[in-house]
Amino acid sequence: MIKLLGTAAFLLCTAVAVPAMAQDFDEGLAAYQAGNYETALQEWRPLAEQGDAGGQNNLGFMYDNGRGVTQDYAEAVNWYRLAAEQGDARGQNNLGFMYDNGRGVMQDYAEAVNWYRLAAEQGDTRGQNNLGFMYEKGNGVIQDYAEAVDWYRKAAEQGDANAQGNLGSMYNNGNGVIQDYAEAVDWYRKAAEQSDTYAQASLGFMYNNGNGVIQDVVIAHMWFNISGAGGEAIGSEQRGIIEQRMTREQIAEAQVLARRCMASNYQDCD
Repeated sequence: MIKLLGTAAFLLCTAVAVPAMAQDFDEGLAAYQAGNYETALQEWRPLAEQGDAGGQNNLGFMYDNGRGVTQDYAEAVNWYRLAAEQGDARGQNNLGFMYDNGRGVMQDYAEAVNWYRLAAEQGDTRGQNNLGFMYEKGNGVIQDYAEAVDWYRKAAEQGDANAQGNLGSMYNNGNGVIQDYAEAVDWYRKAAEQSDTYAQASLGFMYNNGNGVIQDVVIAHMWFNISGAGGEAIGSEQRGIIEQRMTREQIAEAQVLARRCMASNYQDCD
């Protein structure tokens, strides 16, 4: 399965020290979370223009995603860069993401790696996951599965769902580690419990094939169903495929289990 690279990160914590500026930042955050992007922009732009790295990162995010402003990748890059050059880890990861995907700048994997690494070395989980992805694919660096595993693990152990799913895939495929299906299942499950649809579909495959778990077509259907309900196309596709060799009673049981699993916030899923 394709591993998805983490999207640009939004700074959700107060990053300014001066009380008045902190208040402005928090007011902007409250407005943003309420969907009032224009007010958030009014609060954050002055902070960004005064040199606050958190405000600069968030203003970049708004231009990146067209929230309260016309989407403008080049302008997003400008603000991310100002934050990144001050050592802001989220800004560094986001700037790396822009270089990685050629948004607002010429695509440059090596430059992306440089910024991801700066963020990763500060403990930023998105930077660590993204740097791991670059090593796994050999984008901007020499392909190195062991190095990819190392960075995925750093982020996964901090609870990053993308990294947990990616680490699960490394164990599943034996890339950079000794193949270990049971370990793959453990990491997929951690990510699945955080609503990661890719990991949920991956668990479906593990149960369908009996890799690292006792083969169980009902549980496999449950995870494919949950993944599909979350918008993962492969989850919906595999649910349809697996139903062709299931009885109506098994399908009904799987649907009950899926509802129970989702109602329990993915804690009662066996």
